[in-house]
Amino acid sequence: MKKIFLTILIFSTTKIILSQNNFSNTELNEIVVTANKYETSLFNTASSVSVISSDDILKMQSNSVVELLNNIPGLTIVQQGGTGKLSSVFMRGANSNFVLVMVDNVEINDPSSANNAFDFSSLLVSDIERIEIVRGPQSTLYGSEAAAGVINILTKTGNEIPGINLKAEGGSNNFYSGNISAKGEIINLNYFANFSRIQTDAVSSIKGNDFETDGFKNNSAFLKLGYELSKMFDLNISYKFTKSDTELDQSYAGGDDPNFSSDFESHLFNSKFNLIFFDGDWESSFNASFFKNLTTSLDKVDNYNPFTSSNSFYDGRRTTFNWQNNLKIVKNNIISIGIDSKIDQSNSTYFSESEYGPFESKFPKESLTTNGIFIQDMFSMNNFSSTAGVRYDNNEKFGSILTYRFAPMYFIEISNTKLKSSLGTGFKAPSLFNLFAPYYGNLDLKPEKSFGWDLGFEQFLLNNKISVGLTYFNIDFKDMLGYDENFRTININKAVSKGIEASFELYNFYGINLNAQYTYNETNDISFKELENQQLIRRPKNYFAIDLNYQINTLFNAGLNVIHSGTKFDNDFSTFPTTRVILSEYTLVNLRTSYQILDYLKLFGRIENLFNTEYENILNYGTLGRSIYLGFDVNL
Repeated sequence: MKKIFLTILIFSTTKIILSQNNFSNTELNEIVVTANKYETSLFNTASSVSVISSDDILKMQSNSVVELLNNIPGLTIVQQGGTGKLSSVFMRGANSNFVLVMVDNVEINDPSSANNAFDFSSLLVSDIERIEIVRGPQSTLYGSEAAAGVINILTKTGNEIPGINLKAEGGSNNFYSGNISAKGEIINLNYFANFSRIQTDAVSSIKGNDFETDGFKNNSAFLKLGYELSKMFDLNISYKFTKSDTELDQSYAGGDDPNFSSDFESHLFNSKFNLIFFDGDWESSFNASFFKNLTTSLDKVDNYNPFTSSNSFYDGRRTTFNWQNNLKIVKNNIISIGIDSKIDQSNSTYFSESEYGPFESKFPKESLTTNGIFIQDMFSMNNFSSTAGVRYDNNEKFGSILTYRFAPMYFIEISNTKLKSSLGTGFKAPSLFNLFAPYYGNLDLKPEKSFGWDLGFEQFLLNNKISVGLTYFNIDFKDMLGYDENFRTININKAVSKGIEASFELYNFYGINLNAQYTYNETNDISFKELENQQLIRRPKNYFAIDLNYQINTLFNAGLNVIHSGTKFDNDFSTFPTTRVILSEYTLVNLRTSYQILDYLKLFGRIENLFNTEYENILNYGTLGRSIYLGFDVNL
């Protein structure tokens, strides 16, 4: 493996000109944006990238992004209860706050959360065109939060003949969803508008046969407008609104609570100007956005909890500016230079009463500014390409940090083999809570850091109908946050994550598409000698998913999805000291089908958790049993 990596490194530094490649596989020619912050074909991309296309979203019949991400290698998704409950994503074993989440290249990690992690529970798919997942440190292009990777959600655009879509479905647990959207293009103006609603009784957030169900309601709206003033200039603006109401339980075994609820509201404003100069040799774009999250939780006194109540409010806001220039001055080279700035703001209040008396905690309004600049060179010729970049960030509290990334790939034409590797560093800035929280905050914190590399190949067979991939990855984390004996936040922890991502894909073989992926992931907390051989909690060593889709004819489609999660560990925080428990392995089987009755009308249905498997992602939290859904999709 070291010899292969050294060979690729030599090719990159000397830029040897290799023979012309005529490879034309659809998957490799797919264009991705997130890997290099520039439109690049998968053929020329060395990073580990997964794409969930609009066709995938339709075929999977998923309503939430969480359901789609279950089939991506290197990802582990955990949810604190059923539909609409707090949902976190671990990428290559890293903590969820080391994953940067974006909508149309705008960061939406929550500034009001304790660690800036993103909660996927309210993110629906009705306005999503595609999702790009890039694994491995990406801070060179994206700054903080991208210490383990990036999930970029790209929204729909109205670049077609004007039309209207109506979609509705209903099913188990009093679930129903409805969606209406309109899109089109009039002269130089394109538009896309969408409104959707989901409501369900779900299941009890905390497991219990006699516990009341904890429902979820979500209303989402989205509007995007694009105007092309000329061949050299266009403007795009969008607004995304989300409001959800979620019923909760207390976070311990037997913690059923009939009147504990949380209300969430989110606003995202985004604008982007694109300019082209010198016949396309200089592409310039300016992006400005504003993001706001408001969360209110209320728990009143009840018969189950006659002495306890709580009320909390969290307000997180982010303003960002980004200016990027792509220069094609030198043949076969694209040089990207970017400058960005973001201002995070947050404030919160928390009040509770119990048998021990009242408790109040106020987090006064605080703000934090981070400025960054990066430069990246992307070289591509024939069968070889490489990207190399460096970034400098300055944070008004911890100072400056330098990150870098290098990613070469080479395609062996005679055997249809793609060799790829990447190496880079990442960081995660301390959150506003980490810095300023009463009792816990520490203004002397340093950023958490990561160093990661991977090495792999993709083999194409049967006239490119089959793709087989294997990647080894390794990420080291240091200066991770923990607590001292007074519960004050300090840089103390270290961890390592390593493993293998394997994939097998069959493309449209007599109407059959098969996507299988397997991840083996060892994660260890190496902060202390006694913990270094223990797997990090909620992350299984073994995980695989298989999705089989059969387009029987032009009208009828059927699909099978199988997900298996191996044994993993969790902590039982109800004991003192905390005890480590085993969560059993489980396998979920899902079926789906659809039938195009008319040119404009399609019926669809699915069964999730076909065998009614009982399982836990988090100790004591509830999960859905067998569920059946039916719906229709109308295009006018």
